[in-house]
Amino acid sequence: MSWIAGVDVGGTFTDLIAMDPGSGEVRLAKVPTTPANQAFGVLAALEEAGVDLKGLSLIVHGTTTTTNALLERKLAKTGIVTTKGFRDVLELGRRTRPQPYGLRGWFEPLIPRELRLEVRERMDAEGSIVESLDEKQFQSAVKQLLAAGCESLVIHFLHSYINPAHERRALEIARTLWPNGYVTAGHTILSEYREYERGVTAAVNASVQPILDRYLKKLSEELARRGFANDLLVMQGNGGTVSAALAADAAVNTVMSGPASGVIAAAYSASAAGYPHAITYDMGGTSTDVGLILEGVPQVSSELELEYAMPVHVPMVDVHTIGAGGGSIAFLGEDGMLRVGPRSAGASPGPICYGRGGAEPTITDANLLLGRLNPSKLLGVSGQADLKAIERVFAEKLGKPLGLDAIQTAAAIVRIANDKMAGAIRIVSLARGHDPRDFVLFPFGGAGPLHAAALARELGIPKLLVPARPGITNALGCVVADLRHDHVNTVNKPVSEVDPEEIGRLIRAQVESGRALLRREGVATEGVRLLHSADMQFQGQSHILTVALPGPEVTRAELQALFDRAYWDRFGVALPEIRAVLVNVRTAVIGLRPRLDLGLLSKKHDTVRHESRDVWFDGGWRKTPVYRRESLPARVEGPAIIEQLDCTTVLEPGNKAQVDALGNLVVQV
Repeated sequence: MSWIAGVDVGGTFTDLIAMDPGSGEVRLAKVPTTPANQAFGVLAALEEAGVDLKGLSLIVHGTTTTTNALLERKLAKTGIVTTKGFRDVLELGRRTRPQPYGLRGWFEPLIPRELRLEVRERMDAEGSIVESLDEKQFQSAVKQLLAAGCESLVIHFLHSYINPAHERRALEIARTLWPNGYVTAGHTILSEYREYERGVTAAVNASVQPILDRYLKKLSEELARRGFANDLLVMQGNGGTVSAALAADAAVNTVMSGPASGVIAAAYSASAAGYPHAITYDMGGTSTDVGLILEGVPQVSSELELEYAMPVHVPMVDVHTIGAGGGSIAFLGEDGMLRVGPRSAGASPGPICYGRGGAEPTITDANLLLGRLNPSKLLGVSGQADLKAIERVFAEKLGKPLGLDAIQTAAAIVRIANDKMAGAIRIVSLARGHDPRDFVLFPFGGAGPLHAAALARELGIPKLLVPARPGITNALGCVVADLRHDHVNTVNKPVSEVDPEEIGRLIRAQVESGRALLRREGVATEGVRLLHSADMQFQGQSHILTVALPGPEVTRAELQALFDRAYWDRFGVALPEIRAVLVNVRTAVIGLRPRLDLGLLSKKHDTVRHESRDVWFDGGWRKTPVYRRESLPARVEGPAIIEQLDCTTVLEPGNKAQVDALGNLVVQV
């Protein structure tokens, strides 16, 4: 019983990779996602791969259940009880607007005003009790929310991050009255100052908690019915995993877990290949996610805003997402200009070439017309794509108004999509003080390697590292991800006034809390890794810089030096006359799972004679060799098309590629 399976649910496809480290056997599957109930797609992928559930020791699952619920606002009915006078914090926010200019835009708080109730209680900013909790009033508020039909409850009191006594007592009372376990106390999710961000994060957790809990219970029951009797882990947005039994307790941590798994796999693969600095580029069917890896570690942020006025302040792998995927629809805007995305054809009906009723031109259709995709080998499509029908749609819907033929229109769509994706890479690199030329580009997803060479050329990135299985990299991320629990506490004092012993106590308490969670999960690990960091800023600023700490024992001078260095690296300026402030201290407690041999993913066969076809590159059509990925010669020069089950890689004229020892394709641009 040594098999391990990783299953990742994407917007278009559900990917699976199952590995037996003992025998070296690997099984893959890629099936259409089932949006109505993602569990069906997970089970279909396991069946497609022919995996015996009784022989599986572990399943790691990346799900978009919570992310989709938030974006689509299909949430559990939730009520909140808060400090008297603060019921409107979730709606007032930071006095920003959906659109900076003009009275335009739309905003609806996660919890409507009639379900936001107040009780008498008050802590001051130092954690001293100003007014005791009115327990009878709290009980009455809880009963009122139950009568209103709420399924989930949030307890959010002012300054509970510094003294959670009132929230703890309220939680005890609520547990005796609430008919289910869906009760969230803000300090248990985020022990950090800023009542608005803490309140929204708690509201997000409560709103998705019942949805995730029901989904995981149904999936676990169905897996058990089919013979699976071991650990089910769930990917989190921070790039780690958590036991399915605990996942719903902090459901907010699973938001954005899909992009995180890909970045984790990229960091694992790139580091193993000798490239600790990488820009990740994940292009799937619906969107593109880009991220940054420094010294083999994915960058993590705690300041994500999922959409306007929805700050989710829990640690998440820092990815920038744009609406440009293989299924992104091309259309003419009101100004007559050609646009691409963010609207997507999705898995159903999908692009025109899928033959499932899609009638809108997409990026996938454009690549097909340009010869980059094989019309008879499209994944999940039976038979051959009707190129003539696609040409007619391109010519009539877009080409005629633009004065272009179908091929010129397809080339324009790909160019616009590439420009959008290059802009996203600039945001995570140049905009943050990193030169893209110092990195390799790590493309993955079903469509990433199609566009990677063009993006690298545009950005001056000298090298591509295309993994052995680009189309299932997110599923690989599930397989290799470690267990992870993040903790934060607010200090909010000038560095000159910080007590180093207090900082040490806070960090050691965070470590013990994380270790306790690892013990509670009971999943086999090979050790524990600790990552300590501090959020810092200049006094009077709102912007935060996060700096790595060497350990629990840190002096004021070390804190100041770390911040000065980070500020210089980011902004290129020193401001010694302004005092630095230590805002938060953070600890990530990581349970290290056994390492896997990535060489298992690469099955090398004898080189076979390649085919060729006409492919359009900048400047026109070129006769281009087409290779199978598993049968590549030692060196390949572009132009070339490299096909495999899960994706197609395009090498532009002048590119030079070779396969490394782990099966990665290293491309000199």
